[in-house]
Amino acid sequence: MSAAKEPAVPAAPPARSSRRRTAGIIGAVVGVAAAGVAAGVATERLVFRRTRMPDADFPPEPFGRLPFDESLTVPTGHGINLYAEVVEPQPASGPAPTLVFVHGFCLDMGTFHFQRRDLARAGSHRMVFYDQPGHGRSGKMDRGEYTLPQLAAALKDVLDAVVPSGPLVLLGHSMGGMTIMGLAEAYPELFADRIRGVVFISTSAGNLDEVNFGMPAVLARFSRQLLPLVSHTGRATGSVIDAARRASTDLAWLLTRKYGFGTKRPNPALVSYVERMNGRTTTDTVARYLRALNTHTGRPALEVLRDIPVLAICGEYDQLTPLSHSEDICRVLPKATLKVVPDTGHVALMERPDIVDDAISTFLEEIE
Repeated sequence: MSAAKEPAVPAAPPARSSRRRTAGIIGAVVGVAAAGVAAGVATERLVFRRTRMPDADFPPEPFGRLPFDESLTVPTGHGINLYAEVVEPQPASGPAPTLVFVHGFCLDMGTFHFQRRDLARAGSHRMVFYDQPGHGRSGKMDRGEYTLPQLAAALKDVLDAVVPSGPLVLLGHSMGGMTIMGLAEAYPELFADRIRGVVFISTSAGNLDEVNFGMPAVLARFSRQLLPLVSHTGRATGSVIDAARRASTDLAWLLTRKYGFGTKRPNPALVSYVERMNGRTTTDTVARYLRALNTHTGRPALEVLRDIPVLAICGEYDQLTPLSHSEDICRVLPKATLKVVPDTGHVALMERPDIVDDAISTFLEEIE
Protein backbone atom coordinates (compact mmCIF):
# COMPACT_ATOMS: atom_id res chain seq x y z
CA MET A 1 0.00 0.00 0.00
CA SER A 2 1.56 3.28 -1.06
CA ALA A 3 1.91 6.16 1.39
CA ALA A 4 -0.43 9.08 0.90
CA LYS A 5 1.26 12.05 -0.71
CA GLU A 6 1.10 15.40 1.03
CA PRO A 7 -0.47 18.10 -1.11
CA ALA A 8 2.14 20.11 -2.97
CA VAL A 9 2.64 23.67 -1.79
CA PRO A 10 2.54 26.00 -4.78
CA ALA A 11 5.76 27.99 -5.27
CA ALA A 12 5.58 31.75 -5.04
CA PRO A 13 5.79 33.45 -8.43
CA PRO A 14 9.42 34.38 -9.15
CA ALA A 15 8.72 38.06 -9.73
CA ARG A 16 6.84 38.41 -6.44
CA SER A 17 9.52 36.44 -4.59
CA SER A 18 12.18 38.71 -6.05
CA ARG A 19 10.26 41.79 -5.02
CA ARG A 20 9.91 40.42 -1.49
CA ARG A 21 13.64 39.76 -1.28
CA THR A 22 14.39 43.26 -2.54
CA ALA A 23 11.97 44.79 -0.06
CA GLY A 24 13.61 42.72 2.67
CA ILE A 25 17.06 43.94 1.65
CA ILE A 26 15.92 47.55 1.58
CA GLY A 27 14.25 47.08 4.92
CA ALA A 28 17.47 45.69 6.33
CA VAL A 29 19.49 48.64 5.07
CA VAL A 30 16.99 51.16 6.34
CA GLY A 31 16.75 49.33 9.64
CA VAL A 32 20.50 49.11 10.12
CA ALA A 33 21.02 52.75 9.18
CA ALA A 34 18.16 53.87 11.38
CA ALA A 35 19.48 51.88 14.33
CA GLY A 36 22.90 53.45 14.03
CA VAL A 37 21.59 56.95 13.60
CA ALA A 38 18.97 56.63 16.32
CA ALA A 39 21.69 56.16 18.90
CA GLY A 40 23.15 59.53 17.94
CA VAL A 41 19.94 61.55 17.57
CA ALA A 42 17.63 60.13 20.24
CA THR A 43 18.48 62.85 22.71
CA GLU A 44 18.34 65.53 20.03
CA ARG A 45 14.85 64.48 19.09
CA LEU A 46 13.60 65.30 22.58
CA VAL A 47 14.38 68.95 21.91
CA PHE A 48 13.57 68.85 18.20
CA ARG A 49 10.64 71.24 18.17
CA ARG A 50 12.49 73.91 20.12
CA THR A 51 15.58 73.47 17.89
CA ARG A 52 13.63 73.75 14.66
CA MET A 53 11.78 76.92 15.59
CA PRO A 54 12.78 80.06 13.66
CA ASP A 55 15.49 82.07 15.38
CA ALA A 56 15.72 85.85 15.44
CA ASP A 57 19.50 85.60 14.97
CA PHE A 58 18.96 84.37 11.39
CA PRO A 59 17.36 86.84 8.98
CA PRO A 60 14.85 85.32 6.52
CA GLU A 61 16.13 84.30 3.08
CA PRO A 62 14.08 83.81 -0.13
CA PHE A 63 15.32 80.24 -0.64
CA GLY A 64 14.36 78.95 -4.08
CA ARG A 65 13.02 82.35 -5.17
CA LEU A 66 16.04 84.22 -6.53
CA PRO A 67 15.45 86.09 -9.81
CA PHE A 68 16.86 85.00 -13.16
CA ASP A 69 16.97 86.44 -16.66
CA GLU A 70 16.17 83.27 -18.59
CA SER A 71 15.01 79.72 -17.92
CA LEU A 72 15.28 76.98 -20.49
CA THR A 73 15.14 73.25 -21.10
CA VAL A 74 18.28 71.60 -22.42
CA PRO A 75 17.81 68.20 -24.12
CA THR A 76 20.63 65.70 -23.63
CA GLY A 77 21.97 62.94 -25.81
CA HIS A 78 20.59 60.44 -23.27
CA GLY A 79 17.02 61.63 -23.74
CA ILE A 80 16.80 63.56 -20.44
CA ASN A 81 15.62 67.18 -20.43
CA LEU A 82 17.56 69.40 -18.03
CA TYR A 83 16.16 72.53 -16.39
CA ALA A 84 18.54 75.53 -16.44
CA GLU A 85 18.50 79.18 -15.35
CA VAL A 86 20.72 82.03 -16.53
CA VAL A 87 21.62 85.21 -14.65
CA GLU A 88 23.06 87.91 -16.90
CA PRO A 89 25.75 90.41 -15.80
CA GLN A 90 25.20 94.13 -15.52
CA PRO A 91 25.60 95.88 -18.91
CA ALA A 92 28.46 98.04 -17.65
CA SER A 93 30.59 95.07 -16.60
CA GLY A 94 33.57 94.14 -18.74
CA PRO A 95 34.22 90.77 -20.39
CA ALA A 96 34.55 87.98 -17.85
CA PRO A 97 34.27 84.18 -17.90
CA THR A 98 30.81 82.68 -17.61
CA LEU A 99 30.38 80.84 -14.32
CA VAL A 100 28.71 77.42 -14.57
CA PHE A 101 27.50 75.85 -11.31
CA VAL A 102 27.07 72.07 -10.91
CA HIS A 103 25.30 70.85 -7.78
CA GLY A 104 25.70 67.66 -5.77
CA PHE A 105 23.88 64.41 -5.04
CA CYS A 106 20.30 64.67 -3.70
CA LEU A 107 20.39 68.46 -4.08
CA ASP A 108 19.66 70.93 -6.86
CA MET A 109 20.79 74.32 -8.18
CA GLY A 110 19.46 75.91 -4.98
CA THR A 111 22.59 74.69 -3.18
CA PHE A 112 24.32 77.76 -4.63
CA HIS A 113 21.72 80.18 -3.24
CA PHE A 114 24.17 82.47 -1.47
CA GLN A 115 26.81 82.43 -4.23
CA ARG A 116 24.13 83.27 -6.77
CA ARG A 117 22.76 86.06 -4.58
CA ASP A 118 26.10 87.66 -3.78
CA LEU A 119 27.72 87.33 -7.21
CA ALA A 120 24.56 88.70 -8.85
CA ARG A 121 24.88 91.79 -6.66
CA ALA A 122 28.40 92.28 -7.97
CA GLY A 123 26.98 91.90 -11.48
CA SER A 124 30.29 91.13 -13.18
CA HIS A 125 29.68 87.57 -14.42
CA ARG A 126 27.12 85.70 -16.45
CA MET A 127 26.01 82.69 -14.38
CA VAL A 128 24.47 79.39 -15.46
CA PHE A 129 22.73 76.99 -13.09
CA TYR A 130 21.09 73.66 -13.93
CA ASP A 131 19.64 70.62 -12.18
CA GLN A 132 21.54 67.39 -12.82
CA PRO A 133 19.65 64.35 -14.21
CA GLY A 134 17.11 62.97 -11.74
CA HIS A 135 17.34 66.06 -9.52
CA GLY A 136 15.28 69.21 -9.04
CA ARG A 137 13.19 70.12 -12.08
CA SER A 138 15.18 68.04 -14.56
CA GLY A 139 13.99 64.78 -16.06
CA LYS A 140 15.17 61.35 -14.98
CA MET A 141 15.96 57.98 -16.49
CA ASP A 142 13.26 55.39 -17.11
CA ARG A 143 15.63 52.48 -16.55
CA GLY A 144 19.26 51.64 -15.87
CA GLU A 145 21.83 53.39 -13.69
CA TYR A 146 23.33 56.85 -13.86
CA THR A 147 27.04 57.07 -14.64
CA LEU A 148 29.57 59.85 -14.26
CA PRO A 149 30.36 59.81 -18.02
CA GLN A 150 26.65 60.39 -18.58
CA LEU A 151 26.66 63.33 -16.15
CA ALA A 152 29.74 64.74 -17.89
CA ALA A 153 27.99 64.46 -21.26
CA ALA A 154 24.94 66.24 -19.80
CA LEU A 155 27.18 69.09 -18.60
CA LYS A 156 28.67 69.28 -22.09
CA ASP A 157 25.13 69.53 -23.52
CA VAL A 158 24.43 72.46 -21.17
CA LEU A 159 27.63 74.22 -22.25
CA ASP A 160 26.85 73.68 -25.93
CA ALA A 161 23.32 75.02 -25.52
CA VAL A 162 23.87 77.93 -23.13
CA VAL A 163 27.57 78.88 -23.39
CA PRO A 164 28.70 77.71 -26.85
CA SER A 165 31.71 80.04 -26.89
CA GLY A 166 33.89 82.15 -24.65
CA PRO A 167 35.86 81.53 -21.45
CA LEU A 168 34.40 79.51 -18.57
CA VAL A 169 34.88 78.86 -14.88
CA LEU A 170 33.27 75.67 -13.56
CA LEU A 171 32.14 75.41 -9.95
CA GLY A 172 31.08 72.00 -8.60
CA HIS A 173 29.80 70.97 -5.18
CA SER A 174 30.20 67.33 -4.10
CA MET A 175 28.97 65.15 -7.02
CA GLY A 176 29.08 68.31 -9.12
CA GLY A 177 32.85 68.33 -8.72
CA MET A 178 32.94 64.70 -9.82
CA THR A 179 30.86 65.65 -12.87
CA ILE A 180 33.48 68.28 -13.75
CA MET A 181 36.20 65.63 -13.38
CA GLY A 182 34.26 63.43 -15.76
CA LEU A 183 34.06 66.33 -18.23
CA ALA A 184 37.84 66.79 -18.02
CA GLU A 185 38.44 63.13 -18.78
CA ALA A 186 35.98 63.03 -21.69
CA TYR A 187 36.65 66.48 -23.19
CA PRO A 188 40.22 67.53 -22.29
CA GLU A 189 40.27 69.98 -25.20
CA LEU A 190 37.73 72.16 -23.37
CA PHE A 191 40.19 72.65 -20.53
CA ALA A 192 42.97 73.58 -22.91
CA ASP A 193 40.88 76.09 -24.89
CA ARG A 194 38.08 77.62 -22.82
CA ILE A 195 38.12 76.76 -19.13
CA ARG A 196 40.06 79.34 -17.13
CA GLY A 197 39.60 77.81 -13.69
CA VAL A 198 37.76 75.23 -11.59
CA VAL A 199 36.30 75.49 -8.09
CA PHE A 200 35.80 72.21 -6.24
CA ILE A 201 33.59 72.50 -3.16
CA SER A 202 33.38 69.54 -0.76
CA THR A 203 34.19 66.96 -3.41
CA SER A 204 36.36 63.89 -3.95
CA ALA A 205 38.55 62.26 -6.58
CA GLY A 206 37.64 58.76 -5.39
CA ASN A 207 37.60 56.20 -2.56
CA LEU A 208 34.17 57.28 -1.37
CA ASP A 209 33.44 53.63 -0.63
CA GLU A 210 35.85 53.98 2.28
CA VAL A 211 33.98 56.88 3.92
CA ASN A 212 32.02 55.77 7.00
CA PHE A 213 29.79 58.91 7.14
CA GLY A 214 30.45 59.30 10.84
CA MET A 215 28.94 55.88 11.64
CA PRO A 216 30.61 53.23 13.79
CA ALA A 217 33.05 51.13 11.74
CA VAL A 218 31.06 47.87 11.97
CA LEU A 219 27.83 49.58 10.90
CA ALA A 220 29.56 51.39 8.03
CA ARG A 221 31.08 48.16 6.69
CA PHE A 222 27.74 46.36 6.83
CA SER A 223 25.95 49.21 5.05
CA ARG A 224 28.56 49.29 2.26
CA GLN A 225 28.12 45.57 1.66
CA LEU A 226 24.40 46.10 1.14
CA LEU A 227 24.66 49.12 -1.18
CA PRO A 228 25.03 47.07 -4.41
CA LEU A 229 21.79 45.30 -3.49
CA VAL A 230 20.02 48.56 -2.76
CA SER A 231 20.84 49.74 -6.28
CA HIS A 232 18.39 47.15 -7.62
CA THR A 233 15.46 48.76 -5.81
CA GLY A 234 12.31 48.62 -7.91
CA ARG A 235 9.98 51.56 -8.40
CA ALA A 236 7.31 49.94 -6.24
CA THR A 237 9.72 49.46 -3.35
CA GLY A 238 11.16 52.94 -3.87
CA SER A 239 7.73 54.56 -3.65
CA VAL A 240 7.11 52.80 -0.33
CA ILE A 241 10.38 54.12 1.05
CA ASP A 242 9.62 57.62 -0.27
CA ALA A 243 6.32 57.55 1.61
CA ALA A 244 8.18 56.52 4.76
CA ARG A 245 10.67 59.35 4.25
CA ARG A 246 7.87 61.88 3.95
CA ALA A 247 6.23 60.53 7.09
CA SER A 248 9.48 60.83 9.08
CA THR A 249 10.17 64.51 8.48
CA ASP A 250 11.45 65.12 12.02
CA LEU A 251 14.08 62.41 11.69
CA ALA A 252 14.97 63.52 8.15
CA TRP A 253 15.50 67.06 9.44
CA LEU A 254 17.77 65.85 12.23
CA LEU A 255 19.76 63.64 9.86
CA THR A 256 20.22 66.58 7.50
CA ARG A 257 21.53 68.70 10.35
CA LYS A 258 23.77 65.92 11.65
CA TYR A 259 25.38 64.86 8.37
CA GLY A 260 25.16 68.05 6.30
CA PHE A 261 26.24 70.68 8.80
CA GLY A 262 29.19 71.21 11.10
CA THR A 263 28.04 74.36 12.85
CA LYS A 264 26.69 73.62 16.32
CA ARG A 265 23.68 75.88 15.80
CA PRO A 266 22.85 76.13 12.08
CA ASN A 267 20.01 78.27 10.83
CA PRO A 268 16.88 76.05 11.23
CA ALA A 269 15.37 77.47 8.04
CA LEU A 270 18.56 76.60 6.18
CA VAL A 271 18.47 73.02 7.47
CA SER A 272 14.84 72.78 6.37
CA TYR A 273 15.73 74.08 2.91
CA VAL A 274 18.48 71.48 2.45
CA GLU A 275 16.19 68.75 3.80
CA ARG A 276 13.51 69.71 1.27
CA MET A 277 16.05 69.38 -1.57
CA ASN A 278 17.02 65.96 -0.22
CA GLY A 279 13.39 64.93 0.08
CA ARG A 280 12.57 65.83 -3.53
CA THR A 281 15.16 63.32 -4.77
CA THR A 282 13.31 60.02 -5.04
CA THR A 283 14.64 56.75 -3.66
CA ASP A 284 14.60 55.37 -7.20
CA THR A 285 17.01 58.13 -8.28
CA VAL A 286 19.20 57.62 -5.21
CA ALA A 287 19.51 53.91 -5.95
CA ARG A 288 20.43 54.52 -9.60
CA TYR A 289 23.34 56.74 -8.53
CA LEU A 290 24.92 54.57 -5.84
CA ARG A 291 27.24 52.53 -8.02
CA ALA A 292 28.54 55.62 -9.85
CA LEU A 293 29.45 57.33 -6.58
CA ASN A 294 30.99 54.27 -4.97
CA THR A 295 33.18 53.49 -7.98
CA HIS A 296 34.12 57.09 -8.85
CA THR A 297 37.78 57.79 -9.56
CA GLY A 298 38.81 61.21 -10.77
CA ARG A 299 42.55 60.56 -10.89
CA PRO A 300 42.80 60.49 -14.73
CA ALA A 301 40.83 63.75 -14.87
CA LEU A 302 43.16 65.47 -12.43
CA GLU A 303 45.98 65.05 -14.92
CA VAL A 304 43.98 67.22 -17.34
CA LEU A 305 43.69 69.90 -14.65
CA ARG A 306 47.39 70.11 -13.77
CA ASP A 307 47.92 73.35 -15.70
CA ILE A 308 44.64 75.03 -14.71
CA PRO A 309 44.07 77.18 -11.60
CA VAL A 310 41.97 75.22 -9.10
CA LEU A 311 40.39 76.29 -5.83
CA ALA A 312 39.37 73.51 -3.45
CA ILE A 313 36.98 74.46 -0.64
CA CYS A 314 35.91 72.09 2.13
CA GLY A 315 34.22 72.26 5.50
CA GLU A 316 36.41 71.39 8.47
CA TYR A 317 33.96 68.73 9.70
CA ASP A 318 32.62 67.38 6.40
CA GLN A 319 31.53 63.77 7.05
CA LEU A 320 30.40 62.97 3.51
CA THR A 321 33.45 64.07 1.49
CA PRO A 322 36.00 64.55 4.26
CA LEU A 323 38.66 67.25 4.22
CA SER A 324 41.32 64.64 3.46
CA HIS A 325 39.76 64.18 0.00
CA SER A 326 40.21 67.87 -0.84
CA GLU A 327 43.76 67.68 0.50
CA ASP A 328 44.42 64.73 -1.83
CA ILE A 329 43.23 66.77 -4.82
CA CYS A 330 45.55 69.63 -3.91
CA ARG A 331 48.52 67.30 -3.52
CA VAL A 332 48.07 66.15 -7.12
CA LEU A 333 47.42 69.58 -8.67
CA PRO A 334 50.36 72.03 -8.54
CA LYS A 335 48.12 75.07 -9.18
CA ALA A 336 45.49 74.16 -6.60
CA THR A 337 44.75 76.19 -3.46
CA LEU A 338 42.88 74.76 -0.47
CA LYS A 339 40.45 76.82 1.60
CA VAL A 340 39.23 75.14 4.80
CA VAL A 341 35.99 76.58 6.18
CA PRO A 342 36.06 76.27 9.98
CA ASP A 343 33.23 74.69 11.99
CA THR A 344 31.26 73.64 8.91
CA GLY A 345 30.21 70.40 7.22
CA HIS A 346 29.27 69.22 3.75
CA VAL A 347 27.24 72.32 2.89
CA ALA A 348 29.92 74.80 3.96
CA LEU A 349 28.91 76.98 1.01
CA MET A 350 25.56 77.50 2.76
CA GLU A 351 26.75 77.50 6.38
CA ARG A 352 29.42 80.15 5.91
CA PRO A 353 28.73 81.79 2.54
CA ASP A 354 30.74 84.84 3.60
CA ILE A 355 33.96 82.81 3.75
CA VAL A 356 33.18 80.74 0.65
CA ASP A 357 32.07 83.73 -1.45
CA ASP A 358 35.15 85.70 -0.46
CA ALA A 359 37.39 82.80 -1.50
CA ILE A 360 35.60 82.46 -4.84
CA SER A 361 35.74 86.20 -5.54
CA THR A 362 39.46 86.32 -4.77
CA PHE A 363 40.02 83.31 -7.02
CA LEU A 364 38.12 84.95 -9.89
CA GLU A 365 40.12 88.17 -9.53
CA GLU A 366 43.38 86.23 -9.67
CA ILE A 367 42.57 84.33 -12.86
CA GLU A 368 40.97 87.15 -14.86
